[in-house]
Amino acid sequence: MPVTVLRDDPVVEAMSWASARALAAGSVVPLEPAWVPLADALGRPLAAPLTALVAVPGVDVAAMDGYAVAGYAVAGAGPWRVTGRVLAGGACYADELRPGEAVEIATGAPTPAGASAVLPYERAAVDGAQVSGAAEAGRHIRRRGEDIAEGAVVLGAGATATPAALGLAAALGHDELLVRPRPRVAVLITGDEVVHEGLPAPGRVRDAIGPFLPGLAAWAGGRVTSTDRLPDGPEALRAALAAGAAADVVVVCGASSKGPADHLRAVLDDLGADVLVDGVAVRPGHPQLLARLPGGPPVVGLPGNPFAALGAALTLLAPILRELAGTPVHAETSSLAGAVRAHPRDTRLVPVRRSGRGAVPVGHDRPGSLWGAALADALAVVPPGWAGEQVELIELPPGG
Repeated sequence: MPVTVLRDDPVVEAMSWASARALAAGSVVPLEPAWVPLADALGRPLAAPLTALVAVPGVDVAAMDGYAVAGYAVAGAGPWRVTGRVLAGGACYADELRPGEAVEIATGAPTPAGASAVLPYERAAVDGAQVSGAAEAGRHIRRRGEDIAEGAVVLGAGATATPAALGLAAALGHDELLVRPRPRVAVLITGDEVVHEGLPAPGRVRDAIGPFLPGLAAWAGGRVTSTDRLPDGPEALRAALAAGAAADVVVVCGASSKGPADHLRAVLDDLGADVLVDGVAVRPGHPQLLARLPGGPPVVGLPGNPFAALGAALTLLAPILRELAGTPVHAETSSLAGAVRAHPRDTRLVPVRRSGRGAVPVGHDRPGSLWGAALADALAVVPPGWAGEQVELIELPPGG
């Protein structure tokens, strides 16, 4: 496939994309596990094995609607005298069935002591208070613990609490699960030119970064807990960062470059922050930043261009959230089915759609536009000097 190498810009020293992503993940440690209600555990990795607090079923139960019968252990045909009825959720039959006796029973109802089989309605012949039919010993009775024994480990630590897993946990007697909590993300959106609703006036732009961050954070295992909109200037940014200790990560949008309105670096210096990443050799998203406040959370600085901000968020923010949340990363590689321009020094993040013939570039990938990202289902990581080999794909957060 055609490969074009861009050579039209000056050399700028910056951390490599792979190094920045690895450093971001290594800059934090997983959050301590916490007990949360089942509904709040959805999508979280289990921090401990899931064990059965009760057996399933908890007692011997009928697997069919019909008659629980006693005696005639080998292919009995009756007749049996019907002595009562047992319904699911109702009281257990008080007496032990003696040979030749039966009780009418509903699916899921506890079978009486002494029952040797359940004779389904469709095989039963009823004559007054007697019932007869071909009953096989042990047939249509689910024995206590037949599905899951009490104390059995059903899911290991690290398994995801899927909807089915939550249902299983409830069936096994759990009201809460021990999981890695979702890291809290505080978002600070800067810029006098940024508007947040309606049509922007000349010289203004709609905020396109704030709307995608909650979904991206949730996809990576976190949750946006606050969003503040700040004017340009260091004072408001300094106050917001100083108050950001309640979050596990702070994201600053639009102040990470080096223009006259980009105050993040100076404010971080005033607050004594340790800057870990200051610029990454990636396109788009070069002016991104990672720092740690003294005794506080990491701060991720995103550029103001929306696609550049998305690339930077996938480089720095997503690895941090996944590490804090204990969310696994699934690596994927693919060939590229289309012409791609490689850069001699910088990694390129190229919007693509997966297909049977490889990852197909969708175009529309300028830093200021999310059009290409909206058409794509992944970003292809095209390393410097790429010569046509397979590339890593970063899944883009899906809808829903």
